[in-house]
Amino acid sequence: MTGIKDDNNLEKNIEDIIVYGESVEMPMIPLRGISISPSILQSFDIGRLNSIESFELSMINDEKIFLVSQFDSAVEEPTIEDLYTIGTVCNIKQVIRTSDTSIRVLVEGVSRAKLDEMWIDENDAWIGRILPISFDEEKLSDDKRFTLEAYSRKLIKGFDEYVSLAVDIPSDAAMELNDAEGYSMLADIVSSSLFLKFSDRQKVLVTLDIEDRMKMLYEHLLEEIEVIKIDKKINQDVRKQMNKIQKDYYLREQMKAIQKELGESAGDDETGEYREKLKEIKVSKETYEKIEKEIDKFERTPIGSPDYNVSKNYLDVIFSLPWNNESRNRFDIKKSEKILNEDHFGLDDVKERILEYLAVRKQSKNLKAPIICLAGPPGVGKTSIAKSVARSLGRPFIRISLGGVRDEAEIRGHRRTYIGAIPGRIINAMKEAKARNPVILLDEIDKMSNDFKGDPTSAMLEVLDPEQNKYFVDHYLELPFDLSKVLFVTTANDLRSIPRPLYDRMEVIEIEGYIEEEKLEIVKRYILRKQIKENGLANNFVTMDDDVIKFVISRYTRESGVRQLERTIGKICRKVVKEMVENPKLEPVKITKELAVKYLGSEKFKEEPLALKPQVGVVNGLAWTAVGGVTLEVEVNVVPGRGNIVLTGMMGDVMKESAKTGISYIRSVADVLDIDQDFYKDKDIHIHIPEGATPKDGPSAGITMTLATISALTDRAVPGNIAMTGEITLRGRVLPVGGVREKVLAAYRMGIRKIILPKDCKSDLDRIPENIKDDIEFVLVEHMNEVLEVALMEDDGSGDKPSKATKKSAKGAKKNVAGKSTSKKTSGKKESLSDDDK
Repeated sequence: MTGIKDDNNLEKNIEDIIVYGESVEMPMIPLRGISISPSILQSFDIGRLNSIESFELSMINDEKIFLVSQFDSAVEEPTIEDLYTIGTVCNIKQVIRTSDTSIRVLVEGVSRAKLDEMWIDENDAWIGRILPISFDEEKLSDDKRFTLEAYSRKLIKGFDEYVSLAVDIPSDAAMELNDAEGYSMLADIVSSSLFLKFSDRQKVLVTLDIEDRMKMLYEHLLEEIEVIKIDKKINQDVRKQMNKIQKDYYLREQMKAIQKELGESAGDDETGEYREKLKEIKVSKETYEKIEKEIDKFERTPIGSPDYNVSKNYLDVIFSLPWNNESRNRFDIKKSEKILNEDHFGLDDVKERILEYLAVRKQSKNLKAPIICLAGPPGVGKTSIAKSVARSLGRPFIRISLGGVRDEAEIRGHRRTYIGAIPGRIINAMKEAKARNPVILLDEIDKMSNDFKGDPTSAMLEVLDPEQNKYFVDHYLELPFDLSKVLFVTTANDLRSIPRPLYDRMEVIEIEGYIEEEKLEIVKRYILRKQIKENGLANNFVTMDDDVIKFVISRYTRESGVRQLERTIGKICRKVVKEMVENPKLEPVKITKELAVKYLGSEKFKEEPLALKPQVGVVNGLAWTAVGGVTLEVEVNVVPGRGNIVLTGMMGDVMKESAKTGISYIRSVADVLDIDQDFYKDKDIHIHIPEGATPKDGPSAGITMTLATISALTDRAVPGNIAMTGEITLRGRVLPVGGVREKVLAAYRMGIRKIILPKDCKSDLDRIPENIKDDIEFVLVEHMNEVLEVALMEDDGSGDKPSKATKKSAKGAKKNVAGKSTSKKTSGKKESLSDDDK
């Protein structure tokens, strides 16, 4: 036997009201995992042999039994070191043998006692020497008594509330508090009725200071009341929800029965299918609730109702959208580059931008998809490059043609209040793609227009804005749909037709026209093979040498792209197919120049001599159109008259103003140019640009019209192998213009080998192929004087000397190495010749 362990400092700071009785010996039982307090009835099972012997000994002697808890319930044979100091003396109320090795007992706690010693007797029963503990509350000081009285009232009031809330506490439990003899017993009664953990109940048991015990119980009581309230609220919410579900189910079943009798069943299978699909998609809570509400509405709608099909179509659209489906991206740059090169020759800027996007997308998953606009003349491969981009990324490809779209509903859809309402083209494209991240081509975005039905270009602002299209709302759908994963590619011929806000949202990549060498490679690599296959010919059944291809390119086509060239090659293949049908034994055909003329007819464009004859009042100008660059012959006649200025050739307002500006400049330098000072009074000036049925506008023909007018007024010729472009001011300054690359290519196709450009356009020359730059002499000018010195010839009849009568040319005009000069007739295209001035 050893001294008792006192870990809890149980008698610390306790007033002198505790009374220890004389030590007594009685059977005892160490308890595992439970604690018995005074004033509590509790049953528990006993299985250890020593515990059973202790109970039997207590019953034989009709004695009480001492119960004390173990620190660790895993200890099978505890010693006094393994037990708490304070336990409870109990009366045995009932014993039931549950098996051969265990009994169940019911005990009632009587009072606390302190364990002094313990041992096992000869009958293997646990015996303990204990000191009974009682509380002499008459020794309490007045202050202590008042404090305990206050706590007792709080306990009684709180316990009444606890009993009223707890469903498993007898309603008369609160009555026992009124019969409590003293504050200690009142605290024990409250403790016996609370649901406390073992550690908390044991702490209450070993706390001998009544005030501390009451304070501890009051805290537990408040916590338990709060838990019960929350539990009740949860139960009420669940019960309310269950009642609603049951009510809805009952009403729904009644409705089904009524509709079944009327033959108007709303399609239970479809409703169930919609609900299953709703569980599979991942959408926001608000979207989920809206869809669920629509399903409920559909379920309540009879088949015969007009709203049935409207609701069904709406749900079909919702569940056909790729809310979660996303195609697997391919970020293999080398493979993507190979695909792009297989499909297209050239177009290096576009390919480089796509490969940059792939590289960054591979490194960062947060990159927003760019909005790429491919701008250039028809036939250069804008649409087909978008297909190649989709193939290189491994994504679905959808094309939306915007040409002529003038109704906002085409983009955003119609509201469901209208009869025959359908989603917009964007949502339909997502349905067709069946993935959240397709490549969508918005073709001919510059051809959209607006009318009283709305402005579709404004609707496109949301679609093409990476900051907004994450929550794109279609009028028909009325739910936010994420377009941020979509790679939008747009195409345009004329960027000036695109509203500025829409233009700012796109990354423009300009695709210029092809030079003859590029067209040659395109025919050899793509067009000839494609036309042979499409016309049902065997591989290599039709062959063409490089010289023949160049002959076809130069004599039968004049375009920036290759669309007309492809039709021409297709025509040759069709002629061969016709001959093969007429003569099945026809051998493979090698196209010669003579055979090409036979199949294609007379040459459309004749090759001109290397240098045109200089003419007075005729100057070659350069213009940029929606179909690429073209050359213009500006003609001026000066005749006696009354100072009228006649402008013909379908000129726009800007071009007319350029002509008038040029004449004002000529008047300011008339004395230097040996022109009659009063020419504007007694001469009529007629400026004409051929192809009068084709509209023309823009400032870049300013120096061309001014030079032609000066040539006509001074009767001095201008060389025919020179072309020029540039805007003129009243002071004679030459301002930069746009579309330089296309204009130079057009001049090159026409055989012109000397071009006058504004000096500020020097940077644009870097975009011109080196072989063309080496073959053309570029003269960069800042003032009209320099243009006159280069292009205006003497009137001595030789026709080969520059004019000396003009003002000294501005210093620093730069020239490239001169090349051979050829000339061709101006192209007969009828497209709009609207100059891109800057």
